[in-house]
Amino acid sequence: MSNKLIIGSHVGMSAPAYYVGAIDEALSYGANTFMIYTGAPQNTRRLPTNEMHAAEGIKYLAKKGIDVKHVVAHAPYIINLGNSVKEDTYELAVTFLQDELQRVADFGITMVVMHPGAHVGAGVEAGIEQIIKGLNTVLDNDTSGTIIALETMAGKGTEIGRTFEEIRTIIDGVHKKSQLGVCLDTCHINDAGYDVHDIDGVLDEFERVIGLDYLKVVHVNDSKNERGAGKDRHENIGFGTIGYDTLLKYIYSPRLAHLPKILETPYVNGVAPYGHEISMIKNKVWNADLKAELGEK
Repeated sequence: MSNKLIIGSHVGMSAPAYYVGAIDEALSYGANTFMIYTGAPQNTRRLPTNEMHAAEGIKYLAKKGIDVKHVVAHAPYIINLGNSVKEDTYELAVTFLQDELQRVADFGITMVVMHPGAHVGAGVEAGIEQIIKGLNTVLDNDTSGTIIALETMAGKGTEIGRTFEEIRTIIDGVHKKSQLGVCLDTCHINDAGYDVHDIDGVLDEFERVIGLDYLKVVHVNDSKNERGAGKDRHENIGFGTIGYDTLLKYIYSPRLAHLPKILETPYVNGVAPYGHEISMIKNKVWNADLKAELGEK
């Protein structure tokens, strides 16, 4: 197993270069992986993947030495498999997720991170049952082989996935477990109430409840909130309540060495911070002046 640091961030997919441009953006940050959305996360408008230079991008990844197995996609936020209150919202989520799995595969990507869903007032049990139903509908008919990595959530509103137990219950109900994984988000587990500073305790609990074999990707984010706030507000590396030293433990943990680490930290004064943050991570020296250097007063 390689101990090479696999680090990157969310990147854009804008015209005219799309996938090729996303790769160049990641490389400009000193990254060796990245995460994309295959279209705007807030709506259903999607360009055909050939118009987004999917095939060219796959070749470009190989040319630039980025292992496509480490590249991650993120499902749009409009997918809510947990909605048992509005049937049309649930049906849209199922149909859209089916299409999204194939779109992700067109980019050569093997994994899509997805928020499990929200029960919108029907209760956690009903929401989990609906999510299981939706995942089985999608995966039982899927031929792409794309893995769905359920993201650990902060628990805001009626979100499902705040606890490892909720995610485990979903996994237990899904038929094709080979196409399920988990994305661990450091900000989310902090806001959900886990003691992120006790990394071995967190990972031991994850292993006990879910199993570390299911863990496929780590979202590395600081948090603006205290533990258990249930709010989900990301902060730049070292500027939040989790702190640089703790986040570095996740990034360099031998137990997580084989997994891609993805930054989703906020832009600073309209500037992407990822190149600076990746540099801080690689050099293992936190820059307390980062925000001032990027123009934030």
